[in-house]
Amino acid sequence: MSDLKIGIILGSTRPGRKGDQVAKWVLEQASKRSSAAYELVDLADFALPHLDEAITASQGRYENEHTKAWAAAVAQYDGFVFVTPEYNHSTSGALKNAIDFIYAEWNNKAAGFVSYGVAGGTRAVEHLRLIVGELQIADVRQQVAVSLLTDFEGYTTLKPLPHLEPGLTTMLDQVESWSGALRSVREAALVSA
Repeated sequence: MSDLKIGIILGSTRPGRKGDQVAKWVLEQASKRSSAAYELVDLADFALPHLDEAITASQGRYENEHTKAWAAAVAQYDGFVFVTPEYNHSTSGALKNAIDFIYAEWNNKAAGFVSYGVAGGTRAVEHLRLIVGELQIADVRQQVAVSLLTDFEGYTTLKPLPHLEPGLTTMLDQVESWSGALRSVREAALVSA
């Protein structure tokens, strides 16, 4: 197995969320692969408050223990799959808040997106692409849009239609490829720091 580590970030902390089903499905599919190790990273496990660091994240001088724990968790990964709901044509406030807490730990890594919502969550991904670009995360083209209308039974139980799997496979291929390629960029950045 490759030594690549990819974090599947569950971007909702809302009670009754559907994202846990989506993230577990992504992890189940990704775990069949031997080209990277995948782990679920649930924002609910970190209980981050609203951004409460006095110094901007780009300075890397984190003061709070919850920020340091979150930074350590993110730093260990070579790439990410963000699982995001679509709330009001954007991503969740919890995910945006978590992203904003840290900076260098995101840099020169790759990301793919799995979104869910009535319209598949595609508008949330469009916003996330702008956000991750500012953090020097290379986002891959392929994304997976899970519909609450067709991929959930009674809007409650995930039953993904078969057409989602090829897209997920392509997205995971791209995230792994880019994550591996960006290692040399991260290593060069460490040498020059």
